[in-house]
Amino acid sequence: MLCNRRGIHSLRAKLTLANVALLALGIVATTAVSLMGMRYYLIGQIDGGLTKMRDSLAGSQLTIRQIDSLGALTFVHDRLVPDSTDRERSTPDSIYTAVDGRGAAVGILGVKPTEAQTGLARAVDDARALTRDADPHEVKVHGDTYRVTAVRLSDGTYVLMAASTEALHRGMAKALRLDFAVGGLLLALLACLTLFSVRRRMLPLEDMVETSTAIAEGDLTRRVPSSHHPTQEVEQLRLALNSMLHQVESAYRTREHSAAQLRRFVADASHELRTPLSAIRGYLQLYDKGMLTDPEERRRSWERVLAETDRMGRLVDELLTLARLDQQPELRFRNVDVSRLVRDAAEDLKVQQPERPIKVAADGAVLVHADESGLRQVLGNLVGNVRTHTPADVAVRLGVEREDGVVRLCVADEGPGLGEQDAARVFDRFFRAGGGAGSGLGLAIVQGVVQAHGGEVAVCTAPGEGLAVTVTLPARTAVRS
Repeated sequence: MLCNRRGIHSLRAKLTLANVALLALGIVATTAVSLMGMRYYLIGQIDGGLTKMRDSLAGSQLTIRQIDSLGALTFVHDRLVPDSTDRERSTPDSIYTAVDGRGAAVGILGVKPTEAQTGLARAVDDARALTRDADPHEVKVHGDTYRVTAVRLSDGTYVLMAASTEALHRGMAKALRLDFAVGGLLLALLACLTLFSVRRRMLPLEDMVETSTAIAEGDLTRRVPSSHHPTQEVEQLRLALNSMLHQVESAYRTREHSAAQLRRFVADASHELRTPLSAIRGYLQLYDKGMLTDPEERRRSWERVLAETDRMGRLVDELLTLARLDQQPELRFRNVDVSRLVRDAAEDLKVQQPERPIKVAADGAVLVHADESGLRQVLGNLVGNVRTHTPADVAVRLGVEREDGVVRLCVADEGPGLGEQDAARVFDRFFRAGGGAGSGLGLAIVQGVVQAHGGEVAVCTAPGEGLAVTVTLPARTAVRS
């Protein structure tokens, strides 16, 4: 029962029933109009013959006695006197009878009225009124339908002329049965063709259902395949669904990646914060238990506590910076001379490491519309990364140039460089190549600031060939009014 209900309420069944119903209505309407037209035409033919005969007899100015005495008038004899076949039949195709003023049938040429003539005379209530009507009337004679008209002779006798319409009705009944038979075949053929066509056209929809089921079960890579003969609407639906599925898959992958990054970030942050806290707690416990009796030991312990506190403070500051960058803060943009920032960063590095060779390529003014504090932080982190991870005698190059509508800022060193796997993760938070010093957040902050400016950052490195970090910024400037 459930399967039958599903079959009836399916789109395929509804389309088939709708097409069959529309065709059935069309067949019924066409059949009705055609039969009505045929009946109107054939009745017109019968009425035309009766009217012509009535007019001919009325124009002859004959009386019933003249018709009775002039037996040589074969036309009148043939028309008014039924032959032997008519006498044997109770319902002839044509009936001609004369009636008197009271409406009773009278004999012609000495022949008594037949049963059909008597029945016609009884069926006509008023022959006089019938002669005044231009069109014949329809009467019933022994259950059969006739078209009848009348003509008044010179002596006041009325002649009734009737033609049967039973042949017309039988013909119409046969035509109706034929139309219904052909219509039934057409309906059956249409139902089969509609089922086949709709099934073929709905194959893409079945593919969509199958794809959606597979995706619901976890296979996000499934897509709706293209059919061999797609319709425009189904193809548009397929493309829209595939586009939506691609976005769903991308959003799911992004969410999974973000969740994994968040878990790793929380774990790394917890580990980074736990280390200085453990050191501080350890020194405080030693101090509380009175185990630091030597003044030199207390001084050294106090310095270690301060160092770990500074380290934890810097880590928290960097985490806050990354959190603000994730929230896309509103930066204070203005025209900034990047060449001046590069020269300032080189001067700072020279003060901190006087023995390091430094080469600067930042001649002239290179203006960009940017946040100055953000760019200073970028340069500070890049220079600090070189200072922390390379020996003090390793050369470093700082440069800036404008080319093809962008400004490129480069900080390169000739240190040990990174391997391919480490280079791929260099912008990950808390990543430290080879477990080196630092918090592992410097380059992540660089990437966040650069992306907030609508730019890009890339690294070029190889083991033993140093590390080059290139920052690309849009070379737009504010128009001064």
